Amino acid sequence: MTNLITLIQAAIFFGTVIMFGCIGEILTEKVGNLNLGVPGVMYMGGIASLAGVYIYEGSTETPNKIVCVIIALTCAFAASALGGLVYAFLTITLRTNQNVTGLTLTIFGSGIANFFGGSLNTLTGKFEQIAVSATSSAFLATIPALANLGIVGKLFFSYGFMVYLAIILALVMQYFLNHMRRGLNLRAVGENPATADASGIAVIRCKYPAICIGCGICGFGGVYYVMDYIKGTWANDGGIEKLGWLAVALVIFTTWKAKNAIPGAYLFGILYWMYLYIPGLTRSSQEIFKMLPYVVTLIVLIFASLKNNKEKQPPKALGQAYFREER
Repeated sequence: MTNLITLIQAAIFFGTVIMFGCIGEILTEKVGNLNLGVPGVMYMGGIASLAGVYIYEGSTETPNKIVCVIIALTCAFAASALGGLVYAFLTITLRTNQNVTGLTLTIFGSGIANFFGGSLNTLTGKFEQIAVSATSSAFLATIPALANLGIVGKLFFSYGFMVYLAIILALVMQYFLNHMRRGLNLRAVGENPATADASGIAVIRCKYPAICIGCGICGFGGVYYVMDYIKGTWANDGGIEKLGWLAVALVIFTTWKAKNAIPGAYLFGILYWMYLYIPGLTRSSQEIFKMLPYVVTLIVLIFASLKNNKEKQPPKALGQAYFREER
């Protein structure tokens, strides 16, 4: 039982990171833009939050934890949305290839984040590592009265607030895209921008904010990874990039439905960490288990294609540049 509880907790911590990335990418893809720069955007959100609170914590002896959280989230959203703005300008206004632009954003984001992460570590001292303890403790804080409720507390209430924020965002995104006029307009743009344009929907005005906000949400995944997952430090181990690609895979697994990101993210976490709880596995066998989330995604994609269910297919105009003159 203890191992099962530990596995579920690890899956929730792991799943929360990719859930933010998945939700943001769903919003981006719903307007017809395939952004493979999710890992880079998450990197930008993570390093921006770390740099912001590092400056704040260093400027005062008693940092306010609420201010720390606000600074971290604001810096992350701003940096990630800026990355989204660059991507939007290149792919919408200049009509560059979306796949190449996204991959370039991933390379740029990871490079600049690791550069500044290493610089921040250097500032703390030759043999030390940066640590924003006040901010990390604020992200890790739980409600003791609920967290101490035995098994129920361990399973449902032993996490920081961003775990619950991710769930709320997924449900809000689902409602927005399916029941609100603005969300329906975004979906119309992603399905057929020419028809949407002809019906009076401003395609460009829909795409730009959707992509920027989507990237901003992806950046929250970077914040959670830095402040909660690795306890307010910086590691140049490529961890964010791995989870960023899993977030992209999760979009396909959820069949572009934000509500499905909740169970899907946690399932990915269980599949990814399951090898730790299976005795007798060799190192090569462990690597095979780490591939399971991608294998499951491929299976879901194949079945969705075979059934040809419109509700489980990507937006028809996904990845296609829109030329208004050709309407």
